[in-house]
Amino acid sequence: MSEEKKTQLSQPFYALEPEKVLTEMQTTKEGLTQSEAEKRLREYGPNELEEGKKKSMLVRFFEQFKDAMIIVLIFAAIISAVVSHEIVDSIIILAVVIINAVMGVLQESKAEQAIEALREMSTPNANVLRDGHTESIKSTDLVPGDVVMLEAGDVVPADLRLIEAASLKIEEAALTGESVPVEKEMVTIDQQDVGIGDRVNMAFSNSNVTYGRGRGIVVGTGMSTEVGKIAGMIAQADETETPLKNNLNQLGKFLTAAIIVIAAVMFVVGIAINGTSWDEMFLTSISLAVAAIPEGLPAIVTIILALGTQVMAKRNSVIRKLPAVETLGSTDIIASDKTGTLTLNQMTVEKLYVNNQQIGAKEEIPSEHMAMKVMNYSNDTKFSQEGKLIGDPTETALVQFGLDNQFDVRDRVSAEPRVAELPFDSDRKLMSTIHQQTDGKLLVAVKGAPDVLLGRTSQVLLNDQVVPMSEKEKNEILANNKDMAQQALRVLGMAYKYVDQVPSDMESEVVENDLIFAGLVGMIDPERAEAAEAVRVAKEAGVRPIMITGDHKDTAEAIAARLGIIEKGDDDAVLTGAQLNEMTDEEFAQKVSDYSVYARVSPEHKVRIVKAWQKEGKVVAMTGDGVNDAPALKQADIGIGMGITGTEVSKGASDMVLADDNFATIVVAVEEGRKVFSNIQKSVQYLLAANLGEVLTLFLATLFGWDTLLPIHLLWINLVTDTFPAIALGMEPAEKDLMAHKPRGRNSNLFSGGVFSSIIYQGILEAATVLFVYWSAIQWPVHTAYQAIHSDALTMAFATLGLMQLFHAFNVKSVHQSLFKVGPFRNKAFNGAILLSFVLMMVIIIVPGLNDIFRVAHLDLYQWGIVIGASFAIIPIVEIVKFFQRKMMYNK
Repeated sequence: MSEEKKTQLSQPFYALEPEKVLTEMQTTKEGLTQSEAEKRLREYGPNELEEGKKKSMLVRFFEQFKDAMIIVLIFAAIISAVVSHEIVDSIIILAVVIINAVMGVLQESKAEQAIEALREMSTPNANVLRDGHTESIKSTDLVPGDVVMLEAGDVVPADLRLIEAASLKIEEAALTGESVPVEKEMVTIDQQDVGIGDRVNMAFSNSNVTYGRGRGIVVGTGMSTEVGKIAGMIAQADETETPLKNNLNQLGKFLTAAIIVIAAVMFVVGIAINGTSWDEMFLTSISLAVAAIPEGLPAIVTIILALGTQVMAKRNSVIRKLPAVETLGSTDIIASDKTGTLTLNQMTVEKLYVNNQQIGAKEEIPSEHMAMKVMNYSNDTKFSQEGKLIGDPTETALVQFGLDNQFDVRDRVSAEPRVAELPFDSDRKLMSTIHQQTDGKLLVAVKGAPDVLLGRTSQVLLNDQVVPMSEKEKNEILANNKDMAQQALRVLGMAYKYVDQVPSDMESEVVENDLIFAGLVGMIDPERAEAAEAVRVAKEAGVRPIMITGDHKDTAEAIAARLGIIEKGDDDAVLTGAQLNEMTDEEFAQKVSDYSVYARVSPEHKVRIVKAWQKEGKVVAMTGDGVNDAPALKQADIGIGMGITGTEVSKGASDMVLADDNFATIVVAVEEGRKVFSNIQKSVQYLLAANLGEVLTLFLATLFGWDTLLPIHLLWINLVTDTFPAIALGMEPAEKDLMAHKPRGRNSNLFSGGVFSSIIYQGILEAATVLFVYWSAIQWPVHTAYQAIHSDALTMAFATLGLMQLFHAFNVKSVHQSLFKVGPFRNKAFNGAILLSFVLMMVIIIVPGLNDIFRVAHLDLYQWGIVIGASFAIIPIVEIVKFFQRKMMYNK
């Protein structure tokens, strides 16, 4: 339906009488004529969702170059090539940048498939009335005003205002999150702003008919359907910046400023103090600036994230976007859909009331008890060829309960076949079947709403004895019904009687009267076994679980209490969609921390909830499996879809998909995310401390008039000692207390937690050590010739800087913990990387020919002793600093 048409309505369709809807839509109960339908198809367009504007691969590729760090690297590569003529250096930097961009494009190429998935969900055919005749047409040809016929098994092809409903039930979990199919009623709702789940006279596009039949007028097609609105919300949802992306941008900006300052100071000092010519000093300053850039950092971060995705994939978390790995580690809030995520999305019998007592479903109940017989006989569940139960979830739960208790309805019904029935009707709220017994009598099995059923009973079954129904018995049954309902159980009553023949008048007053009450059965969509433990672990880690559902408030509150999300009876922590509608965004933002459970919510509510927490500065992860979750999944800092029960829409809008649909897997993923960020910090600390050491070495050497390191030396050290150990640090196992800390939050960065101060003092320590070794080689030379002295000093400085960085990599295994506590050799990949880097460093010094290319000399044992001793010294020195840091932290 067009927006122009909708604005002319004084009331929504669910608030109009059927006759008024027919008038508004200019149609009749016999449907449209073919010519009118063709005219409207041209006017309104096909009944399909608009395809979102897609970005080309080329656009996605160039978008990878927006980050500050990438821009700095490109600029450095150009300067290095044009001014310093360091072509090899420039090629390496550009290669790193391009590889990083390509990996980013490959990871994000599927990020915009949510709209396409929504389009593919459209049902292929619909049964409509055209020219008074029923015909099957493509759902894309439906137009507003068409009259559509529905029956069990159909997918609703458009938004309909129902004008007929016979025992009609429609499963709308993908839209509302409510696990139980909705019983549709022919009523007019005289309220405004009624939630989707309460519009019982409407049928919504892409929902499933599970029971009964109906007829409805098409009032919304394409983008005007509720699913279409969700598609529009997905297309308009804000793209949130991940904490990691923000951190890398901040780092890039910081390095840019630092590099400019360093180059400028170097230029001025060289000219003013040493009297160097401005052109030579300019080249030196640029070379120093290029050396200060950790050109491998973007690629190393990407590799660490990619390694994290592999680990998480093995633990049932499939990552669709690389930054999502790290974002999980900073999560403050997990906003989780209830149905199918925290619960099984499978109705299950939990309690029974028989013989005047409540018993758990796991307690023994005789398979011959009449309550067991009634719940299975008065039931339309079917079995597939594979033995799978097909039908209304409530009824399949009853049959499954029978199977679990040695009552196979297939065998029983073959011996006592159904000979007549009164189907369920939403007005009388009862269903009855009549079965031939082997003794010639007929069993009438009735199930339905307990309060209605009690009005039809005159006797009660107690311990295999049928006794008259007293007022006391009736009150006892009603009290237990209320008690079970307060536990968020869906309660059905069971009753029966025997008759001699099938009544000639199959009316409710005849069939469903003078019954014998057999018992009550309470069902619920139960919480996952692992969910409560996962909630507990999340809370201990400082992560707050929030439950969002389309279910009723009582059900949501009961499940949340059972999971430990809220305390039992804490209904102040529960907010309904209707209550949320009464709040402005500002009012809600002030109160958002008061609520941990949201019930009867719509897609718009979910996005508001996520945005409100984000305004509080929280990093929000949103889990979900339905179409209704997609906008919030995209709005959240990290959207987590369900791999098994999730729709393609929710998966397409997600950053991560749980392969096992297990909420507990999220906690595992959070731990992995924290580990990944911690390891990225370690790599940053290692790389920047090394680069700071190199910059300070060159800067101070220039001040002293020393010629310590050549550009080729810096390039080789950056290539050999930076890359392999930094990547291996990304594979470090998680530190033991990782989940004992609160989330670092949105405002933290790669320098937080003592990393920045460590970079500073460790960089200074590296530079001081290298300069000391160079100075000592000049002061106490092994050879007497000036050229040999200079060559030895340069080689010793080069070897010391390279080996010291390798030794320092061991220090970086933990920012504050002792190396010996975290384990120096636990990481096999790290051990191999250090060994490989060590061999590559030694090769160019020891192997004849290579040392000439790199302009280094052979060293004797005395010189090697100084180099190795000075290099290794960084480990005990840093250990001492860490010891005092821990003392200061504990004394706070």
